[in-house]
Amino acid sequence: MPERSHADEIFIGLVSVSDRASAGVYADQGLPALREWLQTAIVGPVRVVERLIPDEAAVISNTLIELCDTEHCDLILTTGGTGPARRDVTPEATLAVATRELPGFGEQMRQISLKFVPTAILSRQVGALREVDGHAALMINLPGQPKAIKETLEGLKDAEGKTLVPGIFAAVPYCIDLIGGPYIDTHEAVIKSFRPKNAIRAKTE
Repeated sequence: MPERSHADEIFIGLVSVSDRASAGVYADQGLPALREWLQTAIVGPVRVVERLIPDEAAVISNTLIELCDTEHCDLILTTGGTGPARRDVTPEATLAVATRELPGFGEQMRQISLKFVPTAILSRQVGALREVDGHAALMINLPGQPKAIKETLEGLKDAEGKTLVPGIFAAVPYCIDLIGGPYIDTHEAVIKSFRPKNAIRAKTE
């Protein structure tokens, strides 16, 4: 079992699902986009495990199992493979290894994307939990394009920086709390995490 360097170090699995990128036809954009956003958003120590894999249901499911059960990731973010094309099987592969679904993540992701494109209704992204042997991971399917990844995680803001539509990551830290993971916080200029008042930890100097 991997050991945390700090009690609040979060283990995050990043999975980019793409036949052509995994075959080296073109450079993957999903993993760098996820990594960059997380570096700007999360306060505190983060350990990241990355995987670039093809659009194969069994490969996706096995990768999620590995990241949860072996790498003990608290959060697993996938990008790609969530549309209606026949090769898009990420949601099915995710739910196949999940113990509980969290429909609100998919609902909010589509609401954000609908602000930009009507084809957002074709997205089948899901959020779910995998709970095994006392460990739990939050798994979220994200869009494939870097711009859409950022918008989905961060939400929409006006010219003054006021939040118009909350990004899904605002709910992630509290969800990690509830499933027994480390306490994490975010940089408010990027995304303000939300917790009930009784769940907010007092800041220490």
